[in-house]
Amino acid sequence: MKRIFMAVLLLLTFIGKAQSTASKNVSTFTIEAPQLHTSKKIWIYLPENYSKNIQKKYSVIYMHDAQNLFDAKTSFSGEWNIDEKLDSLKAPVIVVAIEHGNEKRIDELTPFKNEKYGGGNADNYLEFIVKTLKPYIDKNYRTKTKPKNTILFGSSLGGLVSYYGALKYPEVFGKAGVFSPSFWFSNEIYTFTEKQSKIKTKIYFLCGDKESDDMVKDLTKMKRLLDTKRCYCLHLEKTKIVKNGEHNEKLWRDHFAEALIWLGY
Repeated sequence: MKRIFMAVLLLLTFIGKAQSTASKNVSTFTIEAPQLHTSKKIWIYLPENYSKNIQKKYSVIYMHDAQNLFDAKTSFSGEWNIDEKLDSLKAPVIVVAIEHGNEKRIDELTPFKNEKYGGGNADNYLEFIVKTLKPYIDKNYRTKTKPKNTILFGSSLGGLVSYYGALKYPEVFGKAGVFSPSFWFSNEIYTFTEKQSKIKTKIYFLCGDKESDDMVKDLTKMKRLLDTKRCYCLHLEKTKIVKNGEHNEKLWRDHFAEALIWLGY
């Protein structure tokens, strides 16, 4: 199952032939990423009335795999419809999405190496977000900069790096959307969690029960580990396991809005 999963990951450079579906509220720019020795294309979603409410500041969601979030033309197997969903919610949030690094995607989104698939460069990827991208966004857009207003969100390897990044930088990210996280990639993610003295991050976990043989088991293991790091009474974590849910954009698209509402913005 993992072999099939990784084959899918390596095909994420696929560019669809569909017409662009990105809304007028979505634009892109390129920024240097010295930590990764490259440049990164960034997709940014601004709320409908951003240009009119010139005094209003907004919470920010940092997301991964930008090609799959807004536009059917660039997505691998369907988009998340992030722009349409936020428009319908009239959510006062900015989304900053980083394009994955194609053949470098596994490297960038994994904090620890896997004996078979390599990886393990997430520290540099996250340093790019925290020390280069976020300061740029905060300088050029009207943002709320506190951890409670800054969310890290992703799926699959993006779920893994969102979980890891939120724990590594609690002073930056106060919340995380962790969809179908690839905790199987390395057991060191559990060791990393065990080493945390206290975890205050608000986390929404989601997976489907038809994703793989280990997805629900791995997610349950992490949830129980988290319970040893904080009181359940604080209600800082929610886990949703979707019946018949599979490892795809449909699962993540269908549950993005409810996860964001629960996390708060």
